[in-house]
Amino acid sequence: MSAYLIARITVTDPQEYQAYASQTVALAEKVGGRFLAKGGEQDVLEGNCPDRHVIIEFPDRQTALDWYNSEAYRRILPIAQSSSERDIVVVDGI
Repeated sequence: MSAYLIARITVTDPQEYQAYASQTVALAEKVGGRFLAKGGEQDVLEGNCPDRHVIIEFPDRQTALDWYNSEAYRRILPIAQSSSERDIVVVDGI
């Protein structure tokens, strides 16, 4: 069953964040991940939303977790953490 990594992101340093974001697609694709949304224009219909949303589809939950915890992703994670505020979850598909 597919699983989805969903990130709600407020970028605090766009230039630094770009150094992180430019590497994520290739890393996810290596394990079968596929970006369904990566930033882009949004219309807020209810509530308070961050300025960026990301959705990555993975073949299953374990692959999503393994990707997040991989050595390659952990190398670039500090860039994201210092240049944004984020909420990230992994959810199972239906």
